[in-house]
Amino acid sequence: MQRNELPASLGDVFSSAEAKDAGVARSRLRASDLVASHRGLRVRADAAAPIAPADHRYERLRKRLLHRARTYAHIMPSRQFFMNVVAAAAWELRVPLALLADASRRLDVGVLAPHRHPRRRGIIGHQMQSHLVTVTDVGGLRVTDAVSTWATMASILVSDIELVALGDAVVRERIFRTDREPLATIAELRESAVARRAGVRRLRSAADLVRTRSASPGETRCRLTLVAAGLFEPGLNVSVFDGAGNLVAVVDLAYEDLKIAVEYEGEQHLTDPAQWAKDIARHEALVAMGWIVIRVTKAQLYRAPATVVARVRAAVAARTAR
Repeated sequence: MQRNELPASLGDVFSSAEAKDAGVARSRLRASDLVASHRGLRVRADAAAPIAPADHRYERLRKRLLHRARTYAHIMPSRQFFMNVVAAAAWELRVPLALLADASRRLDVGVLAPHRHPRRRGIIGHQMQSHLVTVTDVGGLRVTDAVSTWATMASILVSDIELVALGDAVVRERIFRTDREPLATIAELRESAVARRAGVRRLRSAADLVRTRSASPGETRCRLTLVAAGLFEPGLNVSVFDGAGNLVAVVDLAYEDLKIAVEYEGEQHLTDPAQWAKDIARHEALVAMGWIVIRVTKAQLYRAPATVVARVRAAVAARTAR
C-alpha cells in the first residue's frame, strides 16, 4: 500500500500537533519513513545533518550532534536550554572526540530552578541555579554562554589538561586573520569558579593554567607536559621575523631567546599535502636562521610524552651550555 505524501510545509522535523493541523492522519505518523526521536516529534528518516564532503571526522560528528539538538529544539520549551557537550559544539569549542563519537550519548538539557529538569528519552536533565549559568542564543539554539559551558564541563571532562584546553579555546585571542574574537577573558573564567559549583577546585586550578595564545588542544597538552616536567613555560604562537622584518613563521611553542621551536603536528598537517609542504618550508627557513626545530606528532605526545620532554630538555641543555 502506497503511503500518502506528507505536506512539504511540515519540513524535515515536525511535531505531532503540527502534523494534525496539516491534516495528517495519526496512522501516517507510524510509517517507516518517519523516526520518532522524541515523544510528540517526527523526523523524516532521510533527513541528515548538512555535512560537506571535505569535513574532517570531528566536524562531521559535531554537525550530527547539533542536528540532533536542533531536532529536539523543535519541541523544547522556552525555559529549557542546551549545555555541556552540545553547548561546546554550538560555540565550536573543541572537546575530546570520544564525546562526539558516542552516538548513544544523551543531550544535556538544563532549566533554571525552581523549574524541574526535563525527563525525556535521549535527554539528560539538569536543574541549574541562575547564578551559575548564563543562557544565550547561538545559531538559533538556546545554550549556556561560553564561560558557563567551560564551568559545567568540569563535570564531564575527566582530564585536567582537557579542561585547561577548553579554557584556552574560550579565551583565545586573534592570532591569525581567520580567527574570531575571544569569547571571554581569563578573569571571567576565574569568576565562574564560585563556591558550591561542581568541580570548583578543578576549575580554579585550571583557570590559573589557561593562556590566551594556545591555538589547539594539542598545543595546550604539549605546553602543560613540558611545564609539568620542570621545563620553563614556552611562548605560544610566537612570530619569528628575518633580518629584513619579514614574517618567517608563527611557532606553536617557542623558547625564543634560545631559538628553540616546538611544532605540534596535528592530523591535518599530515593529511593535507599543501599544509605539509608549507610546514617543510617553514622548518627549513627556521633552521637556516639558526633555530632548533622539534616536531611533535599527536602519537608521540599522547603515547610517549617522556620522549618529547627528553628532546626538548636536550635542546635547552645544548643551547644553555654554550
